[in-house]
Parts: sequence; structure tokens; C-alpha cells
Amino acid sequence: MIWLTSDWHFCHDRDFLYKPRGFDNVYDMNIAIIQNHNAIVQPNDDVYCLGDCMLNDDKGGLSCIKSLKGKIHIIRGNHDTDNRIEMYKACYNVVEICDIKTLKYNKHWRFYLSHYPTLTANFDDIKRSPLINLCGHRHTKDPLIDMDKGLIYHVELDAHYNFPIALDTIVETLQKQVLK
Repeated sequence: MIWLTSDWHFCHDRDFLYKPRGFDNVYDMNIAIIQNHNAIVQPNDDVYCLGDCMLNDDKGGLSCIKSLKGKIHIIRGNHDTDNRIEMYKACYNVVEICDIKTLKYNKHWRFYLSHYPTLTANFDDIKRSPLINLCGHRHTKDPLIDMDKGLIYHVELDAHYNFPIALDTIVETLQKQVLK
């Protein structure tokens, strides 16, 4: 199975981040993200994290990442510095790190994975195998917030109750929202 998420922000101890997610402190947020993730992701699943994996306490953040199930593919975010990228490489479960990535799915679906929202196609392209942007960064609770601009779907934790989202679910949502 393929899962997507972004903006874990493990160990980011600012209340403007963890309070909107429903937590009283960063420790509770870290634990909940790990528990939610591991409750649905299986060890052989692919998990694409579209940036901003950790901030502040790098040692603690790495410990959180290492405790996640699945094969982790990291797409670089604005908080993923060169030093952090090197640290991610030491995580046994991180299998790939890149700036952007394209992903083909079930012959007709193509996705552009990036941290930032990026216009890749418009609604007219949906019937012709468009390139759909999956992104994070904005910490929005609405995964479709940028659909007025083009085919952009947000996978950040904030939009999915602190859980990763299955690619199958994204496809179903896009079919309902865009092809209705």
C-alpha cells in the first residue's frame, strides 16, 4: 500500500503547531503521530513524507522517524536542511530522499510530489491522465484548499487528523470532487 503525509514536525516545540493539531505539548503530538502512523501502516508499505520531518531536537526527531513503520521516502521540505538530510540517511527505514518526485499509479494517475503546492494541471486535464500535485507545507485542515488554482491535494497531517492518507483514498476523493 502507498501512504502519503507531510509536516510531521517531530520535536517542533511551538504551540502554534501542536495546539491546532489538538495537543497540549510537543511530546503528546510526537507520540500520537507515531501511534496513528503505526496503527495503519504495515512494514512493507511505502510512505511518502512530503517534507518537514523534524525541527529543533534532531536526536529526538530521528528517534521518532526510526520508530515509524514502512519504507519511508522523504521529499525535502523547507525545514529539511542539508544536515538533517544527512541524518535521515542513517535511519534504517528511510529508503529514499529527494527534492521532488513523480509517481505513476494505476495507469491513468500521475502525481507530482513536492513540499510546496505547485500548479501542474488544470481541471480540463483530469480526463487525460493529468499530473496532479500532492503537497504539504500550508498546515491546512482542508486537503482541497488549493483546488481553485488547479489539481492540488494537500497531504499534511493537519488535513488528515494526524494520520497518513492512503493514495487510494486520495484517488477516490479526486474522482468524487473533480469528476462529479
